[in-house]
Amino acid sequence: MAGTRLVNVGHGNVVVASRIVAIVALDSLPVKRLIEGAKGSLKLVDATNGRRTRAVVVTESDHLILSSLEPATLAQRLASPERNLAGE
Repeated sequence: MAGTRLVNVGHGNVVVASRIVAIVALDSLPVKRLIEGAKGSLKLVDATNGRRTRAVVVTESDHLILSSLEPATLAQRLASPERNLAGE
């Protein structure tokens, strides 16, 4: 795991970049249904730290990671090769 790239999804929480399938906004009903279906299971990870959810990160293992960052911010962090744990 030495060369593994991590993406900061907010509040010190990180996700392995190569495992991310999609970053979606919370504004659609299908995304809200996905979250409702995952509630109570180990497939839903809340990384918002109590803040409002703005984006959902979908992983290849079907985990849903809730983030308080905007989808565009997460996409920039994922696209930028310099981005790392700090997300700077």
